[in-house]
Amino acid sequence: MILAAGRGERMRPLTDHTPKPLLLVAGKPLIVHHLEALREAGFREIVINTGHLGDQLPTALGDGRAWDVRIAYSPEPPDALETGGGIFQALPLLGPEPFLVVNGDVWTDYRFARAPIAPAGLAHLVLVDNPPHHPEGDFRLTDEGRVEEAEARRLTFSGLSVLRPELFAGRAPGRFPLGPLLRRAMADRQVGGEYYAGRWRDIGTPQRLAELDRELRQQTTMGFS
Repeated sequence: MILAAGRGERMRPLTDHTPKPLLLVAGKPLIVHHLEALREAGFREIVINTGHLGDQLPTALGDGRAWDVRIAYSPEPPDALETGGGIFQALPLLGPEPFLVVNGDVWTDYRFARAPIAPAGLAHLVLVDNPPHHPEGDFRLTDEGRVEEAEARRLTFSGLSVLRPELFAGRAPGRFPLGPLLRRAMADRQVGGEYYAGRWRDIGTPQRLAELDRELRQQTTMGFS
């Protein structure tokens, strides 16, 4: 599932007329970078939730055949359902097995094929080094590969995870965040994770978008993949 329903307030005015996942990076929409990477990793069934200017996503991406995948859309109200509510609404499309989730407003060279297809607990989170705009981090990764809340040695949640539908047990439809569900599962020692030292960018502002665009264009010019 690619999360693509957010308003992108910090990206205004770019997102006044274009949903954030369709903003161009190195000549193609940010979300297309995900589609290509997911296809390379062997994923064929992809769910995308839509909210702000959501009709533009099916128009731009269609049913996914251009990338040899099948896309199903989960439309949300204009103010969206937050991450938890959006995933919960899409569960009938995602099915009963664990599924990979990636934020539509990040870029990474993480190889999606390395993500566990069956996490030991209710969730598996990919954690990265804390970026300058989020120096305090989110969670700690223990030596045993368990993710937990802590005051020290915290890393940043990358927005990339593998979740089991059971994580949402007892929830009702509506607008709610994902964080409290993860923290509840952490308290039950049901969240594992990994540290990824490769490239990852949170595309939260026009400046960070422009920086990534320059970086990838320079990389292409120099002949790197």
